[in-house]
Amino acid sequence: MSAKARKVTGRGEQTVAHYAFHPLEDDAIIKHRLLTRTTTTRGEPPLKKLQKKFVAFAHEVEKDGDNAEDLEKAYKVFLQEIITFELPLLKSKAVVDANLREKESFNELQTEIQRQIVQAQADIEDLKKQLELSKIERQHKEECEVIRKLIASQPPRSETQKLISDLETEIAALEAENLSCAKTLDLRKKQLTLLLHVVDELQNTIEDEQKSPVDELQAAIEEHKMNVEEDSGPGSEAMAVD
Repeated sequence: MSAKARKVTGRGEQTVAHYAFHPLEDDAIIKHRLLTRTTTTRGEPPLKKLQKKFVAFAHEVEKDGDNAEDLEKAYKVFLQEIITFELPLLKSKAVVDANLREKESFNELQTEIQRQIVQAQADIEDLKKQLELSKIERQHKEECEVIRKLIASQPPRSETQKLISDLETEIAALEAENLSCAKTLDLRKKQLTLLLHVVDELQNTIEDEQKSPVDELQAAIEEHKMNVEEDSGPGSEAMAVD
């Protein structure tokens, strides 16, 4: 069973720990013992030994009488104990200073690492922008290559110009032919109109010529009837009286 903690167990019972100190106080106690050096692995604690040597030296100082030799001896022992006690303190101070320097070095290293991280992030952003620009540039190059292939597949400019000239000549000839056809068509329209007018006049003349004998015959018949009626009017009445 430990002096610091004791565990009580039993059948069917939950384990319960009993601590002499609260767990949160352990760090403070350990720190105090290291500073005062009241805990050692072997022998008596240095601070307690120093206290004993100081008490012995003080006791020799307080004595009355001729004890110079014992006083000198107690003084040397006390001085030696102070030196012995101071040596670990100097070592601890050296360790603390080394730890402080190492901490400062770690802080500088952390600052440098943080700066490098920020720089790396900035470089990553720049590389992302360059990548986007490279993608756009590559896309433009691909589009230019497609246009170049399309241009290369077309005939030379001289042939195209000759073809355009031939087409312009053909268009001019077609326009001239179209104009000639339009003039011819207009002439044919005028001739047809004149022909229709002549036919209409001829038809009217024929109709007039056909109507004239009939009208003359009808007029003669009418005149004959009138003459007959005039001749038969008074004479008929006289004959009737007779």
